[in-house]
Amino acid sequence: MPSDPEATRRWLTDIRHHIAMADGFVAGLGYDAFKDDNLRLYAVTRCLEIISEASRRLPDQLKARHPSIAWRDMAAAGNIYRHEYEDVAARRVWRTLTISLTPLRAVVEAELAALGAV
Repeated sequence: MPSDPEATRRWLTDIRHHIAMADGFVAGLGYDAFKDDNLRLYAVTRCLEIISEASRRLPDQLKARHPSIAWRDMAAAGNIYRHEYEDVAARRVWRTLTISLTPLRAVVEAELAALGAV
């Protein structure tokens, strides 16, 4: 995908915003409380869908700079959330939220800083 700095900035900002929203939805909760709270589970899943979609739009050069991020898995997860929703388990969403989003946030912050958009 060709690089358009303004579009890249928007998508990175969307990712950052939805990571923050997902974190806010579960602030102070452990897994047991989260898995039984359908409203929070649904809200976090929606944030992950948006993060997935925005990640698909990022330039290949940006993704290549950060091979530790599972970009393909992230993009594919959106299809699971949208089309195979019966297989979306709270445990998978929680694991994504608590393990995968921290390194993604660091990459997003670094890329936004490089674009002069922190």
